[in-house]
Amino acid sequence: MAGWKHFEEIAAWQHSQRVKLRVYELLERPKIRRDVKLSTQLRESARSAPSNIAEGFGRFGNKEFARFARMSKGSLHESLNHLIDARDLRMITGDELLIERHHIEKAVNAVTGLIRHLETSKEPGTPYRTKNPNPTEPDPEPGTSNP
Repeated sequence: MAGWKHFEEIAAWQHSQRVKLRVYELLERPKIRRDVKLSTQLRESARSAPSNIAEGFGRFGNKEFARFARMSKGSLHESLNHLIDARDLRMITGDELLIERHHIEKAVNAVTGLIRHLETSKEPGTPYRTKNPNPTEPDPEPGTSNP
C-alpha cells in the first residue's frame, strides 16, 4: 500500500492524530470537563479518526481500508460539530473554533486524498493484468504473456 510499512507514516493518520491531541488539550479545561456528555463524545470522535485509519491499514485490501478511512472522515466531521457545540456553550471562543476547524479540515483533506488513492490503486498482492484482447480465449496465467 503505497510503500507504507506502518500506519504512522500515513499523512491522514498524522493529521488525525494531531486533531486528537489538540482535542485532548481542550478537554483539560474545567468548563469542558464538567460537561461529561460533550467531553465524552468529543473525546470518542477525536480518538476514532486516527484509530480507524490504523485499523483500516491492518485490514486486507484497499476497498476495506477505504471503508475505514471514510469512517475516520465522518469522525472528524463529528469532532467539528462537537467543537461548534463547545463554542455555542462558550466553552471555547470563536477564534479557537477557527483554529481547530483549520486542523480538522487539513485532516479531512488528507483522509479524502487517502480514500481517492485507495480507490484508484490496484489491490496489494494482485498482479497487473491488461484486458484479454481475445475474450473468446481464457486469460493467460499470471506471469505469462498473450501471444
